Amino acid sequence: MALIRMTKYRTLLLATIGFNFSFLIWFSFAPFTEPMANEFGLSLAEIGLLASANIWLAPFGRALTGWLSDKFGAPSVFAIVLGYVGVFSIASAFAQSYEVFFVERLIVATAGITFVVGIQHVAEWFEEENLGLAEGIYAGVGNAGAAGGALILPRVFGTNWNGPLFSTNWRAAFFYTGIVSILLGVTYFTLGEAAKSEEKRQATKDSASFGGWVHTATRYGTLVLALAYVMTFGLELSMNGWLATYYREGFDTNNLVLASTFAATFSVAAGLLRPIGGYVSDRLARAERNILPFFTGHYREQWTFTAMSFVVVAMFGMTLAGMSGEVLLAVGAGFLVGMGCAFAEGAIFAQVPAMFPNSSGAVAGVVGGVGTIGGIVYPLVYSAQFMPNLHTGYSVVAASMIPILVLTAWVFQPRIASVANEAGFGDSTSSAVEAPGDD
Repeated sequence: MALIRMTKYRTLLLATIGFNFSFLIWFSFAPFTEPMANEFGLSLAEIGLLASANIWLAPFGRALTGWLSDKFGAPSVFAIVLGYVGVFSIASAFAQSYEVFFVERLIVATAGITFVVGIQHVAEWFEEENLGLAEGIYAGVGNAGAAGGALILPRVFGTNWNGPLFSTNWRAAFFYTGIVSILLGVTYFTLGEAAKSEEKRQATKDSASFGGWVHTATRYGTLVLALAYVMTFGLELSMNGWLATYYREGFDTNNLVLASTFAATFSVAAGLLRPIGGYVSDRLARAERNILPFFTGHYREQWTFTAMSFVVVAMFGMTLAGMSGEVLLAVGAGFLVGMGCAFAEGAIFAQVPAMFPNSSGAVAGVVGGVGTIGGIVYPLVYSAQFMPNLHTGYSVVAASMIPILVLTAWVFQPRIASVANEAGFGDSTSSAVEAPGDD
């Protein structure tokens, strides 16, 4: 029993605070890549590998915790994750070998799996017509934790840090953020309530079987939204872990705080603008307004596809801006990429709980987990030695997104979109997509 009576808005606030800090601790390494590289003797390619490794455990972890949240309730799962993440963050502050440090930071990076826990928690409290905005606020303000880390941590734990326990800035940052993580986990467990009613909680719990998870994981809607999340949230993850290095190395910006501030402009856009993506999706659905005639009648899908297309265009622009040699132009282009990510992500997670109201955790786990793959692969492209320069990788990534856009356009056409939450791979309902007149 919670100490105070929870409402949907208090639940949204609690989940948002929890995820915001989870994002901060997830990317707390990014502002300190230079001093860590100096201490451990890392090359630029190894820094790119560290940024990629920050995502390695997220796909499986998100899929698992989404299902666990449906089964056992979000407060318990959120608290457990924040607790062990805090312990390993503290341990990483004392690591003396890079191998030990690498493994400990892998575990800390699972803080990102809390995303699907909070998505499920918010969906258990809000009505369908307001889900886009609510989930957008949760995820948007939560994602801005990466910007908070980029802006706050280098200033609090700057290069001249001389604290009572550590003389090294990044070690102090990891120690104290670990303490906060543990305290926040206790708070979430104490205050949180799993659902707005016992009936809602029971309906979600009853759907949380392994067979039910397999069914929802293989629906066309789940799969295409997961791939859409690869090219939006996966992109966001990759940029959060890479941009500080990019602005420093690509433009000879040797000021750690300045490079982190440039990188934070992307994170601010990708985070704080996300509620707009969810809000527009809600508005189009309520007003039944078509903005792309070839997806007539499927309003959320139209907005999602529009935002995804903008991301691809903006990524090509990122390369052009970087090759101009003007760092502020590149920062502006990065902001536009972040804005596109925010709008698309908000649209995607307006669709998830609307399509799967009693399995939002399981579907969010699949979509959120698969989506993180972009965060693993894209940093390796940015830092690849075969690239002619540090700017070209953005266009290579943009080109790789075009097949996803094509697949999304196929699934979002009305005859498939109308059954995308029921039809899927491996069962007879797949034949429904062949009968456009049945609905």
